[in-house]
Amino acid sequence: MNRASGSDLSFETSGLVKRYGAIIALDRVDLAVPRAAVGLLGPNGAGKSTLLKILLGISRPNAGTARVLGQDTAGDGRELRARVGYMPETDALPDNATAADFVSHMAEMSGLPRRAARQRAADVLYHVGLDEERYRLIKGFSTGMKQRVKLAQALVHDPELVFLDEPTNGLDPLGREEMLDLIGRIHRQLGILIVLSSHILDDVERVCDYVVVLDGGRVVASQPLHVPDEKTADLHVRVDGDPVVFLRNLASLGIEARPAGIEFRADELIICMDGDRTLDAIRDASAATGAPLRLLRPATRSLEDLYVDSVGSAANGLDHRAPTEAR
Repeated sequence: MNRASGSDLSFETSGLVKRYGAIIALDRVDLAVPRAAVGLLGPNGAGKSTLLKILLGISRPNAGTARVLGQDTAGDGRELRARVGYMPETDALPDNATAADFVSHMAEMSGLPRRAARQRAADVLYHVGLDEERYRLIKGFSTGMKQRVKLAQALVHDPELVFLDEPTNGLDPLGREEMLDLIGRIHRQLGILIVLSSHILDDVERVCDYVVVLDGGRVVASQPLHVPDEKTADLHVRVDGDPVVFLRNLASLGIEARPAGIEFRADELIICMDGDRTLDAIRDASAATGAPLRLLRPATRSLEDLYVDSVGSAANGLDHRAPTEAR
């Protein structure tokens, strides 16, 4: 499956502004997002769905430009939509159609001949776990099954990139786990780029390796989601004693360290890893200063840390677990 494109970016925007009357949904959004599994994260009302609509070319910005897979969303909308898929948050499924008929129809709408569309629909419904249910009417489907139908129609024309808007919305814990596993396989095994829009930390952290955080229509973070290897990551240490004396002793041993910061306790430190000698120096400094170690772990930053640093407060509406409904 050839996923080559004229751009090394999934999407990029410059000075993007979108207003609905007096409400500013997007405020000068500048992004250059690599080809990856991308998480579009933010509280409800942050502008995520508005950005997706502009990237799909179905909504025009008031100012600025957007490009997806190297194509301009305003001028190349039709050509672009042949290369991308979209799984909407809201249900818009025909109750009196079977999953096979609906997904096959969507394949034909994408330009596939009828026979090829039927075969492609069968293949993709099998892939999303609806092989045995594909001839049942959609009105009898559970929420989880309907989500899979929406995912199938987004994939049926073999897109290079698929936009997923709150794909775990309304799912129970088991259904949510299965959906996230499925999305991960789509990216890793089929080579399809994904943009996962969510207000759920765990969903993004589970399947994405790059994150864009929006808040109030503005970009507050855009960076890789990278957890350093435990052998090379800095160390987060807490001592039971005077941290200043402990720091001085480490410095005398040639080890760089600093207070962990205002969000941590005064006796917590970040120690720069410098090979195996770092652990030996920590042990020696603890013995020499009489300051027992109470914590020793890699100083990795979680997605929660990034969000709190960027947005400032979880009270803005970002959830750690799947709610019963979104937005």
